[in-house]
Amino acid sequence: MSINVTTIWGWTGTFAVLSGIKHHFDYNITAIITVADNGGTTGAIRDKYGILPPGDMRRGIAALAKNTDMVRKLFDYSFKWEAWVIGSNKIGNILLTALVDITGDFEKAVTTLSDMFDVRGRVIPVTLEDIDLAVRFEDGTVVVGEKNIDVSDKNPEAKSHNVDQDIVDVWLEKNPGTLNPRAREAIMNSDFIIIGPGDLYTSIIPNLLSVGMREALDMTPAKIIYVCNVMTKRGETTNMEVEDFIKTIEKYISPAKLDYVIVNNGEIDPEIIDKYKAEENKRPLRIKDISLFRDASYAIIERDVVNDDDYVRHDPRKLAGILEDIIHGWIK
Repeated sequence: MSINVTTIWGWTGTFAVLSGIKHHFDYNITAIITVADNGGTTGAIRDKYGILPPGDMRRGIAALAKNTDMVRKLFDYSFKWEAWVIGSNKIGNILLTALVDITGDFEKAVTTLSDMFDVRGRVIPVTLEDIDLAVRFEDGTVVVGEKNIDVSDKNPEAKSHNVDQDIVDVWLEKNPGTLNPRAREAIMNSDFIIIGPGDLYTSIIPNLLSVGMREALDMTPAKIIYVCNVMTKRGETTNMEVEDFIKTIEKYISPAKLDYVIVNNGEIDPEIIDKYKAEENKRPLRIKDISLFRDASYAIIERDVVNDDDYVRHDPRKLAGILEDIIHGWIK
C-alpha cells in the first residue's frame, strides 16, 4: 500500500530528507518548496527574467532524481569565466529558465525538467505568486528580501543590521502569496508531512506564511513531523534553543498540530564545533532540559542524525531511518 509523504522546505536542509526517503518505492513523495529566494544567481534570474526563483526547485529535482549525484553536479555547474547572468549561472537554473520560456508556465517547466531527469515524486512551488520576505529583529530593524537577511561572507548586504540578534517577526511584503492549489491538494491527501530541516526564517517559515497554508495544515489528516536543525544560524537563530525553534514553528501553524519532533543527540567533533563558533558564531542544537517538553502535545525523538565529516549537516541515511520508523509505526 502506498504512503503519501509531503515535505515542506527550502534551501539545502531538506535535501537530506528527500535523497534519503526517495528509495522507499511505497512512498508517494511531494516536495513543496519556498519561492522567497532573491539572492545570488537565483535572484539574478528572478530579477532579469521575471520568473519565480529556480534555485530551490533545482535542488528538489536533483534530490529526487534517479541519479542524484550526477544531476546535482550538473545542476550546480556554472561557467565561472562568464560575467553575464545566464553565462555565470548554474546549469539547473538555466535549464529551468529556458523551459519556462518554452512552455510559458513555471509549473510546466518544473514538471518537464523532473520528467527529463527521472524524478521520483513531485516538486511543487508553495505559491505561484511573486513574494518578498520581510523580518523584524529584536532591536526593531526591519529587513526586506531573503538575500539581505541571510548572513555570510559572500553577502555584504546583510551586514547592515546587527547579526548577533534574533528575528522576532516575519511576513511576506507586498504580496501575501496564496497557497498553490496543487500544494494544498498534496497536503490534504498526505499521510505524513515533514517540515524542515532548513534555515528557520528564510527557508521554512516562508512556506507557512502562504495564505491558506495554516488552514490546510489544520484540516489535513496527516501526521506532522518537524525535523529540527542541528546548528543555530547567525543572523536568524543566533541565541535560540531547541524549544524556541519548535515554538516558532507552532506560531505559524495551528496549535498542537505537531505530532513528532526529531532532535539530534549525536556527538559532533569538538574541533568542528570550535571552528563553527570562531568563523560563523554557530553552535550545536541539543535538548538541555527534557522536562521542558513533559506536557508537550508532540513526541520528542532524540537520535543521532548528524554527519560532520566535512561540515555539520543531517545525514540522509540516519534521518531516513528515523522517518521510516515513524511512518511504519515503530515509533509511536
